[in-house]
Amino acid sequence: MPKLSVIVPFYNVQQYAPDTLKSLRANARGDFEFILVDDCSRDETPHILARAERELPGAVYVRHEKNGGLATARNTGIDKARGEYLTFLDGDDWLAPGYYPQLVEAIEKLGCDFVRTDHVQSTARARAVVRVPHGRRGVVMNPRDAILPADRSTSVDYAYAWAGVYHRRLVDRGLLHFTDGLRTAEDRPWIWKLHREAESFAAVSLLGVYYRRGVASSLTQIGDVRQLDFIRAFDQVIEETARDPEGDKLLPKAVRTYCAIMAHHLGSIERFEPAVARKLRSLSSAALKRMPQDVLAEALDSMDAERAGRLRWLRRRPTATRTVAA
Repeated sequence: MPKLSVIVPFYNVQQYAPDTLKSLRANARGDFEFILVDDCSRDETPHILARAERELPGAVYVRHEKNGGLATARNTGIDKARGEYLTFLDGDDWLAPGYYPQLVEAIEKLGCDFVRTDHVQSTARARAVVRVPHGRRGVVMNPRDAILPADRSTSVDYAYAWAGVYHRRLVDRGLLHFTDGLRTAEDRPWIWKLHREAESFAAVSLLGVYYRRGVASSLTQIGDVRQLDFIRAFDQVIEETARDPEGDKLLPKAVRTYCAIMAHHLGSIERFEPAVARKLRSLSSAALKRMPQDVLAEALDSMDAERAGRLRWLRRRPTATRTVAA
């Protein structure tokens, strides 16, 4: 059994894939495997990956015949992975040399279900360190204890799957797979599920992942209908959290985060095509009506007037009977 499986989805990233693969080579070890998943790219990415399978030690190349999105590509990698530990990397990001051996050493030393790490955000030539919003470092804790408080940024808001490493027992328990087909916000139901249902985690001060922001092909930069999958993602968070034995305690955090993300998209609605903007308003209105109304009222009262007013207006708006979540 390999010690570590690294799952790397790629989609139309021919400009960045060589740097990503070079950084994987600088992290290769005899007991590491790299699962390179091409999500039906239409550029030169498949040729780059086919060559990498021959040249990168431990590389396994898998190609989708149909584009399924990041969540589905990660699931393909999880199903192929044989490692004792698993981690993720996106096909346009890169690593510091020797980072993965340190990551494995950290989780083996702590003996927990998963470990979360800081990362470096790269925008053009600027670099910024982004920390896990969890103050205690190197201390194994119950992941539930890192969900609250509702009015502050916590570990469930730091949803980057590649900022950490995960024990195989999470796969065996059905906690590591993503919701198939989600095109955006796929990390949100996933991180909430981990923090509700895993038994132990820790945050460590380890830097080594470089997250590339502002990539033109990234879905976060494209105002199309796929962006509206955040509605489906957060509906799932609300539904699953409501079923939790401590749902009453955890729901205020889930609802407040949902509202904040919704207000963010509505606040930059001009980047969407008119038809997509109308759908965003319609889906958001319906979603607000589905939320637990007492918890929603408290969440809106805690937000600033501009964002709360925008959401209250949508909450009062009549919803078409045929409107369903994207």
